[in-house]
Amino acid sequence: MRRLRRVKILATLGPASQDRAIVKRLLEAGVDVFRINMSHTSHEMLHERVETIRGLEKEFGRAIGILADLQGPKLRVGAFADGSVELVAGASFTLDSKNEPGDAHRVHLPHPEILRALRPGHSILIDDGKLRLHVKEAKHDRALAIVDVGGRISNRKGVSLPDTEIPVSAMTEKDRGDLEAALHEGVDWIAVSFVQRADDIAEVKKIVRGRAGVLAKIEKPQAIARLDEIMEISDALMVARGDLGVEMPVEKVPGLQKRITRVARRLGKPVVVATQMLESMITSPVPTRAEVSDVATAVFEGADAVMLSAESAAGKYPVEAVAMMNRIAEEVETDPIFRSVINAQRAAPEATGADAIAVAARDVAETLDLKAVIAWTSSGSTALRIARERPQPPVLALTPSRATARRLTLVWGVHAMLTKDASDIDDMARRACKFSNREGFSREGDRVIIVAGVPFGTPGATNMVRIAFTGSEK
Repeated sequence: MRRLRRVKILATLGPASQDRAIVKRLLEAGVDVFRINMSHTSHEMLHERVETIRGLEKEFGRAIGILADLQGPKLRVGAFADGSVELVAGASFTLDSKNEPGDAHRVHLPHPEILRALRPGHSILIDDGKLRLHVKEAKHDRALAIVDVGGRISNRKGVSLPDTEIPVSAMTEKDRGDLEAALHEGVDWIAVSFVQRADDIAEVKKIVRGRAGVLAKIEKPQAIARLDEIMEISDALMVARGDLGVEMPVEKVPGLQKRITRVARRLGKPVVVATQMLESMITSPVPTRAEVSDVATAVFEGADAVMLSAESAAGKYPVEAVAMMNRIAEEVETDPIFRSVINAQRAAPEATGADAIAVAARDVAETLDLKAVIAWTSSGSTALRIARERPQPPVLALTPSRATARRLTLVWGVHAMLTKDASDIDDMARRACKFSNREGFSREGDRVIIVAGVPFGTPGATNMVRIAFTGSEK
């Protein structure tokens, strides 16, 4: 089950991939982390899916990551007397607090805090941006808007407000219940939807208390405006291009994707590129050429992971979609220009011992053509700093923490294994070489480089590099 690629693959579980047999095939096809979308998952289903994944983890003897994606606040209009109406460009349309069926002139917006936050000039997007309005007059209980792009609007369609800072937490009561359930099940990552500010992440981290990594989904203009502070507090990032492309001009999304990917790498934090990567494979056994290029671009950029949503959750070809993504990634990473692109994006190391050692380990490994960089890591920080450098040899992370091994499944180039901590330096070198040979990174007589912290078991104490010859396991 050792992957031949560095970038990781996330796949969303859903109706098309709920059976154990399908989940197993997805894992064999290349999945490293499974995403569970809490928008469509009950707590009972969550338990069943986690149980299935952990059973496969035991069967295959390798760490598998699980990401629980919280729904976040969903803004929707109310219902219409006739089920739907047609909005005409140039017409007036009011969103108000009256809990009554709507018509061609008004509709209930069951979010009083939003009505209070709207201001003249603010845009209102409905049904993933298919309908576009702007606010002409705003009062505490209603907003008079002008239709810019018309069309049919029906019951409970979603509302996006790109210009309005929503005065509510990114966590709803449903999210709080889902978060507690996910932590109880022992998931490895929590994805926070519709993040607007660093406080949204701080609120979740206060509840999580280190039991899982917290990933910020970047999908709102308000998050882009505060990107640095959000990235600083988050454990990982996701470029959630679906909602980001609704609330911002779509032509800005590729540049933002590159910006977020590069800043995340500079900070040494995993970054996931998501949404519509192989969208046509929901109904087709092969992707479009543009989709292949889209996945390839994310891999060339050095993203830690690429993600499938509906393709694996509800599509007709979930296993084929994973296998295709796997083949694209493998092909890109063997392309002659891949390494030059990756190397050109390297950031200057921070003035810390851990960063200096990570850079030195990369340089030594590439200069001497060593077979692997082996990191002994308790918290995962050593492996993260090495992965930040995107070394040419693969990274083997050895950890006594099962939680750390699972969390590292999201990180570029890291193959994590569970083992007891080393007793001394000689034991560290001997077992590192043994695991390297056993996992196929090296053979007897090859050289590897080992990075660790002394004293062993001290998180964040990366302070040692050693070159070792791999010998027989006997």
